[in-house]
Amino acid sequence: MPSFRVLAAGLSVVVLWASAFPAIQVASPELGVVGLSVARLAIAAVALLVVAPFLHVRLPRRRDLGLIVACGFFGMTAYQLLLNWGELSVPAGTSSIIVAAAPLVSVTIAVIAFGERLSPIRIVGSAVAIAGVLVVCLARAGISLSASVWIVVAAMLVQGIYHPLTRPLLKRYSGLEVATYGMVIGTVMTLPFVPFGLEQLLSAPPPAWLAAAYLGLLPSALGFVLWGYAVARLPVVASTSLLYLVPPVAVGISFVWLGELPVASELVGGLIVIAGVVLVGLGDRIKRSVSGLSFRGERSASAASVNVHREETAQRPKV
Repeated sequence: MPSFRVLAAGLSVVVLWASAFPAIQVASPELGVVGLSVARLAIAAVALLVVAPFLHVRLPRRRDLGLIVACGFFGMTAYQLLLNWGELSVPAGTSSIIVAAAPLVSVTIAVIAFGERLSPIRIVGSAVAIAGVLVVCLARAGISLSASVWIVVAAMLVQGIYHPLTRPLLKRYSGLEVATYGMVIGTVMTLPFVPFGLEQLLSAPPPAWLAAAYLGLLPSALGFVLWGYAVARLPVVASTSLLYLVPPVAVGISFVWLGELPVASELVGGLIVIAGVVLVGLGDRIKRSVSGLSFRGERSASAASVNVHREETAQRPKV
């Protein structure tokens, strides 16, 4: 049974990562897409580098640098730029629901690159989640005709690519080390875009910088530290299940912080997405658990039948 401290760390990550979506809505119009990306990644990278010696973060091996660069590009640089760009027009709650479908991309890559078997229940879960994403994308009349929602979908795609790329690295490094490497490389790869957003970056008002500092220090830096702590001490099923809470929490925070009121079809679509992703991630485990229970039940019933037969045999009069 996980301790209260471990569960508190996991739930704190859910709140922090969910709050990132409305915080982006506050900061991106003023800092700009590039400015917010650079500011958030740089603040997070510096914070992680400061605590790295105390958390025993090792230097990466030279042979892993290519994979680390790919992780930094897809998981940090591309994801931040696309999500910040998309959220200029797409509501924060809607964005969080779309991004929640990233595991579908991860599963597809795992099947193609790592030869994982795609079971029928995973195929059904993928279809359900894709249907939910479509419902969310078409929920608002304005969004259905806008390219912005597809930019958020692109952010979801690159986030889905990032996770399977980290798999080989996580066999040799901790989750915190992989996040630190990715954050630093992601910051470096975002720097060439600075000239395109320098004017907005320099003229942004204090509230936008506060939002950027919040994003860098809390959802990014502290979020990864807490997540590394929680994942190391939680069962895989429990840690995966926690991530399904991010979209509903993001919708709630967006309502309180920004006054965003989700439409009914968005909520329905969100539930469909979460249900589909749960099937993709946990369906096989649930099936195995049910099969195991059924098998044990059959064995128990069989044993009981044998016992009854023995008792009846013993009670028969000898001829």
